[in-house]
Amino acid sequence: MIRLSLLALYLLTAPALAGQDAGEHFQQQREALVKEIQAHLEQTSRHIDREAFSPKVLEALREVPRHRFVSPEHRDQAYANRPLPIGHGQTISQPFVVALMTDLLEPQAEDRVLEVGTGSGYQAAVLAEIVDAVYTIEIIEPLARSATKRLRELGYEGVTVRHGDGYYGWEAHAPYDAIVVTAAASHLPPPLIEQLKAGGRMVIPVGSRFMTQQLVLVEKDTEGKVTTRQLLPVAFVPLTGGH
Repeated sequence: MIRLSLLALYLLTAPALAGQDAGEHFQQQREALVKEIQAHLEQTSRHIDREAFSPKVLEALREVPRHRFVSPEHRDQAYANRPLPIGHGQTISQPFVVALMTDLLEPQAEDRVLEVGTGSGYQAAVLAEIVDAVYTIEIIEPLARSATKRLRELGYEGVTVRHGDGYYGWEAHAPYDAIVVTAAASHLPPPLIEQLKAGGRMVIPVGSRFMTQQLVLVEKDTEGKVTTRQLLPVAFVPLTGGH
């Protein structure tokens, strides 16, 4: 029989224990973040006509490892309720805003959702915890490549990433039950309105970088009529491209 010294046994088991402890630590941080988001909602509920987020949205936030979607130097801040830089002049959105935009879409399991502005892939991952198919477009090629790799490593097979100009949507997979835009546009992009299914919803920040932006809920009824409603002021990086 081979006898292991206590030191050798520790060296063999310590990495696994450390990984387990780290996983539990991050899980506790996600739970704390969800509680903070719920408290934040109470302060803004009168603006968005919502007193609580859907349980499935909150559960998605508990499941998605946000620390995997930020750079190593910001990992200790991954579960702070704030945006963080992800390189190339872009940011990962504030978790409260991710929760709000996801909840406003009222996503259902069988939905097909388009995201404009993949970034690091966090919003797409949150959606993928709820819906069957997420199509996401990123105009910055290195971000599109890294998000594709990250989402694949984390097992999000229902997310398809494309490098391209999201202003024009992704017509090949249209129409979409819901569309979320994670960069501020100066106006509602007509291609996205066209690709939104009758009865669908779109959430998009509208405004320029140097002026007040408004988070806008766009609804298309079953007859194709479009209505919009401004919800609250936000701050997003601008939607870029050739439009």
